Amino acid sequence: MKKIIIALVAISLVLVACEQKKPIGVDASSVYNSATENGDRDTLNLPKMTFATDSFKFGTITEGEKVAHGFEFTNTGKSYLNIISASGSCGCTVPEWPKKPIAPGEKGIINVTFNSAGKNGHQTKDVTIHTNCEPTTNRVFVVGDVISKVK
Repeated sequence: MKKIIIALVAISLVLVACEQKKPIGVDASSVYNSATENGDRDTLNLPKMTFATDSFKFGTITEGEKVAHGFEFTNTGKSYLNIISASGSCGCTVPEWPKKPIAPGEKGIINVTFNSAGKNGHQTKDVTIHTNCEPTTNRVFVVGDVISKVK
């Protein structure tokens, strides 16, 4: 009887340890889209991220200034759009994005802040956005010139 109990406990531990974990902060449905669950690429029913504009020209600023811009987009596809992550091309470019799914026809905003501290000259910074769309990545750009502080 003791061996049976030990075996049951061991099996339970293995089952619990092998349970698939979801990524923190990301619902599994946000990574996979019902249109592609079976592995087929049904591009007609996928979400589509369409930006009003994919670049923002901030002009000329003085080193140390911060520039912020909201990139508006619309889900022009036929299923929910989920933004899985977004990352700047360097630590000076920080994005914030909607964590909730965007329904077909709804709008959302990716807020991007560029910190010009330690920068000089022409700057082109980008943010790569990872989604459940096809293609799975989109990019937006912040472009301008940074002049040195007068010392």
